[in-house]
Amino acid sequence: MADETTPPGRGQRLPRSERRAQLLDAALGVFVENGYHAAAMDDIAARAGVSKPVLYQHFPGKLELYLALIDQHTGELEQLVRDALALSDNKARINTMTRAYFDFVGQEGAAFRLIFESDLANEPEVRRRLDQIDLTCAEAMAEIIRSETSMDQEEAVLVGVAFVGLAQTSARHWLTHEATLSKETAVRITAALIRRGFGAFPLVGRADGGADAGKEGSGADSTGGGAARESVTTPAG
Repeated sequence: MADETTPPGRGQRLPRSERRAQLLDAALGVFVENGYHAAAMDDIAARAGVSKPVLYQHFPGKLELYLALIDQHTGELEQLVRDALALSDNKARINTMTRAYFDFVGQEGAAFRLIFESDLANEPEVRRRLDQIDLTCAEAMAEIIRSETSMDQEEAVLVGVAFVGLAQTSARHWLTHEATLSKETAVRITAALIRRGFGAFPLVGRADGGADAGKEGSGADSTGGGAARESVTTPAG
């Protein structure tokens, strides 16, 4: 379906879905550069090369436009995490999930700033979406944790929240230091640290209930054959 309201001289007519994508791309740039409160619909329309009526035809207001971007990019992050979870080996799962955060943070357009650094996080609809993506990713990590430890679901999700937080804050730190810290090194160290964390918890099937769980080097698991002993210089592949 063509966008029939596009004024002459402001760009070619586009199918509605393509026009929507164009508007979202323009809005992302404006929101990232200016923040939500300083961004103006006039600026978004101008960047997209359309009139304000065309913009409002697709999005009734600035909040709805912002929420559409949140939905789009949290969906992308969730898919990256789900793809990692689909792997069969837990070490590969952790490595790939960690890399997913670095890939997401490093994407052109800096959409991660709307997810991890939003200046509208106190808006209920934004907060609900941000909390949901955090929980979704933590629950994905919890699936790995439960397969490697004797934790129940709530305990595993708690640890998943910690590991997800580590991955995303490490990725953001790397982005501001990429001139001196390579992505490969940053991913390897972060993934190794997460895998080492499994050494602090009892392994499934331990008769002693994990009495040695806190001792470095106790146990061996499929996340790296004794995660607590693993060197951070070991390739994460």
